[in-house]
Amino acid sequence: MYPVYPYYGKKEECKEKPLSFPPQHQDVQPGLEYQMVPRPISEDPDYRGSGKLKGKVAIITGGDSGIGRAAAYAFVKEGAKVVIVYLNEHQDARETQERIRELGGESLFIAGDMRREDFSREIVEKTLHHFGRIDILVNNHGVQFVQKSILDITREQLFDTFETNIFAFFYLTKAVLPHMKAGGSIINTTSVTAYEGHKDLIDYSSTKGAIVTFTRSLSLSLEKNGIRVNAIAPGPIWTPLIPASFSAKKVSEFGTDTPMKRAGQPFELAPAYVYLASDDSRYMSGQVLHINGGTMVSS
Repeated sequence: MYPVYPYYGKKEECKEKPLSFPPQHQDVQPGLEYQMVPRPISEDPDYRGSGKLKGKVAIITGGDSGIGRAAAYAFVKEGAKVVIVYLNEHQDARETQERIRELGGESLFIAGDMRREDFSREIVEKTLHHFGRIDILVNNHGVQFVQKSILDITREQLFDTFETNIFAFFYLTKAVLPHMKAGGSIINTTSVTAYEGHKDLIDYSSTKGAIVTFTRSLSLSLEKNGIRVNAIAPGPIWTPLIPASFSAKKVSEFGTDTPMKRAGQPFELAPAYVYLASDDSRYMSGQVLHINGGTMVSS
């Protein structure tokens, strides 16, 4: 039995030993949430929206599960309509869609390969046809492949990682911008690995570093348009990407090396996405929020 999660369990139990997960591994990228044990916690049942995103439309890539799913739930609670973009994880997507419906939200789900630039144009066309506007873009999807040495990173893997994790951010942002008005917000998901590096994720970490610079440069470029660009750098978060990337043994140790001695849950990042999407952060652009269990990073 895995330890009780702090949010729902007793604090004294959590102090006795770090939260860990049963050994498990998936052979598909970017992973399937419905197969994870335990399931990630995507929603804080005590979170109450206050209309911060009322009437706004948000596109969230990788929104079928993990961090994207958590952000979508919080956005809906704040009054936004959401467009969820995902690869082919249809069962996870159906669960997310059903929960959004239960929350009284409106959503549009679009499946496809973000590595194709024409797919980004398709996303924008369908969003405008369905909702008529785009106010928020969350570039959140990604893949990672563990390799013990740079010598093991093939040309095919290198292209896959970069095309998915950073090229696609360019593609979708370019497609969205002509339709985003002043007051719009772009939020990019980077990673603690952009700052610390990771010996087994050299190509992945490199793309996450690129996302940081993309965020800062795009922010400077769009200041004149009144569009803010920020990023969130998660530490170890319990999402499908973890069992889809690491060995069963590594999964069982995941997150225990942070100062808080546990991995984070997706819902613990959701309020940060709301903050960056809303007018609460109107004086913030080109910045990165670090949500990583207490790990100290140099910006």
